[in-house]
Amino acid sequence: MCGIVGIVGQEPVNQRIYDALTVLQHRGQDAAGIVAYNNGHLALRKSNGLVRDVFATRHMRRLAGNSGIGHVRYPTAGSSSTAEAQPIYVNSPYGITLAHNGNLTNAEELVDELFISDKRHINTASDSEVLLNVFAHELDQCTHQQMVPEDIFKAVAAVHRRCRGGYAAVAVINGHGMVCFRDPYGIRPVIFGKRQTLKGTEYMVASESVALDTLGFEVVRDVAPGEAIYIDFEGNFFSQSCADKAQYSPCIFEHVYFARPDSVIDKISVYKARLRMGEKLADKILKEWPDHDIDVVIPIPDSSFTSAVALAHILQKKMRHGLVKNRYIGRTFIMPGQQMRRKSVRQKLNPIGLEFKGKNVLLVDDSIVRGTTSEQIIQMARDAGAKKVYFASAAPPVRYPNVYGIDMPSANELIAHGKDVPEIQKAIAADWLIFQDLEDLIESAKEGNPDIDLFDTSVFNGHYVTGDIDQAYLDNLQAKRNDYAKQNTDTLAIESQIDSDSVIGLHNTH
Repeated sequence: MCGIVGIVGQEPVNQRIYDALTVLQHRGQDAAGIVAYNNGHLALRKSNGLVRDVFATRHMRRLAGNSGIGHVRYPTAGSSSTAEAQPIYVNSPYGITLAHNGNLTNAEELVDELFISDKRHINTASDSEVLLNVFAHELDQCTHQQMVPEDIFKAVAAVHRRCRGGYAAVAVINGHGMVCFRDPYGIRPVIFGKRQTLKGTEYMVASESVALDTLGFEVVRDVAPGEAIYIDFEGNFFSQSCADKAQYSPCIFEHVYFARPDSVIDKISVYKARLRMGEKLADKILKEWPDHDIDVVIPIPDSSFTSAVALAHILQKKMRHGLVKNRYIGRTFIMPGQQMRRKSVRQKLNPIGLEFKGKNVLLVDDSIVRGTTSEQIIQMARDAGAKKVYFASAAPPVRYPNVYGIDMPSANELIAHGKDVPEIQKAIAADWLIFQDLEDLIESAKEGNPDIDLFDTSVFNGHYVTGDIDQAYLDNLQAKRNDYAKQNTDTLAIESQIDSDSVIGLHNTH
């Protein structure tokens, strides 16, 4: 999962892109980058680390220009080397730099196709580099002497025909403008807005609406599945549907876990969706266990807070903040290696003993992925004096890997894979365990936008909306995503990390 942002403005955008990336930091904590466009020059700064650590004053001064794009990243199956940090650049045609959120499911065959047919070499294991080169090749096929919006839309249409998977991308084309496009299923989110200034209209795109809100842009709408929008550097706006068949199928896990609660994605308030998740889960608890002996509801920070509030209200039980989070520790399920995750859970959360001692506690979390965190938090609750520890998940059991840009574990590392609820309950050592029903989860999101007929719920039911995922693909994915493989790629990445800080195609700025 990554975060993308792009601005075509009337005044310098470096600080605004920086601010937007900090707002989107929850979407990626591995690397960050910004490219600024200034009169034919593309200035780049990217490196591993958090936004605040990647950009110093000297870097910001070099990122001059009224237009640009930015990216925050965590890796999906590839290494975490700076070579794969974004935005990424290709020289021909024009000079294009791109930031991408998602994952191409046919990246490997595209690499061969690009080399043999398109005569383009892919230098990293990043599918973002593949996406950029496919787009660049297709744009290079356009016949107009001077590029026109029709050329952009024709190139994006070709991208949709060639690329499979989930992707939202924003790119700057040197000397022309900014383009943003979304896969034909709308799996990964992207939204755009505008702002009127004394100098003219400014446009902005981002992964989540909260980034637009923070910078004072008025939300226009989500980029539609299969659509491309293009804004030239004079501020002229163009848009067109570029997919032969578009099927609105956004990823429901955005609402469960990834997105900020103050965002609106595909016209659905993430906050309200999570409230509904809590209400429906509470109804299920009352149905299955009407004479429960729960004393207190305690959410596991942070993404379960909203659901826990609604759940506690319906159960008519107190909700208490019994776990204190260290906000300087990253999200644990995306951390490489089981040992690292176990250590991080202990560093990340600390219980307030008086909220647990002698009580029957219901812990509420957004989901259970590996189960490592859940097991340890349950033990924390017992060590803090809880009499009984119950556990509720606002999402159904996660039984299958994600292939559209969320780096979930391989199937055999998912605690729910091949297990029923009693077996999962035993594995995490809970006194009682309950999961949200998939139908209720879908309804929680769909109520916010009834026009969406289908969500990508593949991590729960194994139904991949793109229709191109078979067991051979999942087996190959498992080989790349298991902990042993990740430890090896992480070792290589550490050995190869360098900063990237340059004016593309002109001179180095160190």
